[in-house]
Amino acid sequence: MQVFLWGALPYIALISLIGGLFWRHRYDKFGWTTRSSEPYESRLLNIASPMFHYGILFVLVGHLMGLFIPESWTSALGLGEYQYHLLSLIGGTIAGVLAIAGVLLLVLRRRTHAPVFRATTRNDKVMYLFLLSAIFLGLFAELTHSTLSHGYDYRTTVAPWVRHIFILDPSPALMSSVPVAYQVHAVIGMLLIALVPFTRLVHMFSAPVQYLFRPYIVYRYRDPKQAAGERAARRGWEPIES
Repeated sequence: MQVFLWGALPYIALISLIGGLFWRHRYDKFGWTTRSSEPYESRLLNIASPMFHYGILFVLVGHLMGLFIPESWTSALGLGEYQYHLLSLIGGTIAGVLAIAGVLLLVLRRRTHAPVFRATTRNDKVMYLFLLSAIFLGLFAELTHSTLSHGYDYRTTVAPWVRHIFILDPSPALMSSVPVAYQVHAVIGMLLIALVPFTRLVHMFSAPVQYLFRPYIVYRYRDPKQAAGERAARRGWEPIES
C-alpha cells in the first residue's frame, strides 16, 4: 500500500491530469468553461468568489514555495526556520480559512437559490467535496501539528518526496514517518489533481493570451439626438452592398 500511495498514485494523478487536459481540449473544447451561474445570482457570488479565488491562490503559492523551494534556498535569503514556520502557520491559516469560507458560501449559494441549484451537476458536487476536503485537511494537519514556537517540518519529508516524483525517482520511504493527517491530505490532493480536467476547475489552465492580439472591435457612433432606427439622409450615391 505504501508503494502504491507514494510511488504509483502520484503518476496516476499526473497522467490523469495531462491526459485529461489533452482530451478535454481535443474533444470538449466548448465545454472548457466555468459554466458561470452569475446571471442567476450575483450578490452572494460577488462576495464568495473573490474570497475563494484569493484564498486558494495563496494556498497554491504556499504549497509551491514549501514543496519546491529547498530549505537551503530560503535560509540563504535570510529566512530562518522559525520565521518560515510563522509565515507558513499564520499565512497558511489565513489563506485556508479564506478559501474554505469562500467554498462554503458558494455551496450555500447553490443550495439557497433554485436556479443556481438546478444548474449544479453531480460533477460539481464531487468537485466541491474533494476541494473542500483537501483544503480542510491541509489546514487541520497544519494546526494540529504546529504551535507558534515550532511545528512539523514537512520540508524534510514531504517536500523531498514531491521533488523526487518529478525526477522519476519516487521515494515512498520518505512518507512512512509523515503524520497521518498530512498523508490523508496528500492522498486527497492527488485525487483532486486527477479530477481537475473533468470538472469546472479546468479553467485554471486557461489564459486569455489571444485577447492580447485580437483585432479592435469597431463600434458605430450614433447621435443621441437621433431616434433609434432612423438615419439622416445623405447626399449623393451610396454603395450597394452585395
